Amino acid sequence: MKIGIFSNTGPASTRVSNALKSKIKAEHLTLDNDNPDILITVGGDGTLLSAFHHYEDQLASIRFVGIHTGHLGFYTDWRDYEVDELIDSLVHDNGQSVSYPLLDILIEYSNGDKETMLALNESTIKKVTGTMLANVYIKDQLFELFRGDGLCVSTPTGSTAYNKSAGGAVISSELNVVQVSEIASINNRVFRTLGSPIIISPHEWVRVEPVELDESLMTCDQKMVENRQIKSVTYRISKQRIAFAQYRHTQFWKRVSESFIGVKPVD
Repeated sequence: MKIGIFSNTGPASTRVSNALKSKIKAEHLTLDNDNPDILITVGGDGTLLSAFHHYEDQLASIRFVGIHTGHLGFYTDWRDYEVDELIDSLVHDNGQSVSYPLLDILIEYSNGDKETMLALNESTIKKVTGTMLANVYIKDQLFELFRGDGLCVSTPTGSTAYNKSAGGAVISSELNVVQVSEIASINNRVFRTLGSPIIISPHEWVRVEPVELDESLMTCDQKMVENRQIKSVTYRISKQRIAFAQYRHTQFWKRVSESFIGVKPVD
């Protein structure tokens, strides 16, 4: 089994990465950052997102494992002081994994160019300054004329990130769906949007067409598309998925509860 390490440059992460490398060699496991079977990310959710995009062409053959070295991460199950336990799990790996849905994005530019992207958490489309006005289509049928700050389109696991801050629902990772949430929509006697998040099935897609092509800003996780005239952005659930090694992968709703509520049973 080939193991890769993807770390941020912080001192705590560097220390953990060095310890991992030493113990991997001591157990006669293969260290391979080019074509790993298991990729260990060291840092936090931001580091895991970076690793996901770095290896997105190899998702079919990689299982991810996250170690967090700072604040508690949503995707990272191991702490920096549990390196020995993680190495033991690698030695006794049985190939089990859990996978999550991803978001396919197709961007069409005003000059005819097209670009595809893949998101683990979410994509947003906004206007750099002022209010965004956009036609929103579901399965190629006009759904609404949106006016507001922008739209956030998220995966189930990404529903706990920016989507939640925008007032979207938290969606179970068991559902293969896409969520579209409004960011500060304008609703009055003149302008009207649905005013609530919508959930899109695997057989549907959403297309957003900005009315004004100038100053559109689109994001895909940590990536950003700017200074280009965007004609439309189409979102749908991807056929690809991200897989995590299931050594101790935390159940989704337990992860949500621990991350946002911290509830403990009453004796």
